[in-house]
Amino acid sequence: MSDDTLIQIQELIDNAQASLKTAHALLRDMTGVTDSARERHALRAGVMGSGAVSGRVVEGIFDGQNMVDANGQTYPVPANYASKSKLVEGDGMKLTITDEGKFVYKQIAPIPRRTALGVLISEDGQYKVLAEGKAFRVLLASVTFYRAEVGDQVTVLLPKDGDAKWGAVEAVIPKHIAEAAAKAQVNGETSRGEDGELSPSVGE
Repeated sequence: MSDDTLIQIQELIDNAQASLKTAHALLRDMTGVTDSARERHALRAGVMGSGAVSGRVVEGIFDGQNMVDANGQTYPVPANYASKSKLVEGDGMKLTITDEGKFVYKQIAPIPRRTALGVLISEDGQYKVLAEGKAFRVLLASVTFYRAEVGDQVTVLLPKDGDAKWGAVEAVIPKHIAEAAAKAQVNGETSRGEDGELSPSVGE
């Protein structure tokens, strides 16, 4: 492929991205919606149930970091809870506010999930997983819990349908292990186990 062709392709991509930004801006002006994802979560929260009950219980949708209720109000979800529970953007949640003012969250309507394998990167001061040609944000608590580092392979949980900005970390393959397995496979130093999986041969 010639340099002129590559330049032409890059120009087409740049023009397409500029057109998308303009279209988004026009749509925001017409609808007054500045955050389409948040608006979508609020609409889903509105049909989940009764919303607030006697000021003690609130139902909403997890947006990857917070819970959004039917009114668009956000409630901070503890990062450790979201990480360990592997909450996925779009999951239905219930928040119970106790008489002591304690917030107790519970997942009540998990959405269908799918997995994607990507690489952990750091971009704009945020950890993200680059998978399927897109960078999905992940919680710092998840990165810390799995002791993941930039360059590690990461499996993330994503909504089965629709778009998402966030991914939930499910598993981490450290960079050095992934590289060793890849080199072993290239060098033919792999053996196929009874389950059909390839694994590096270990010398005695």
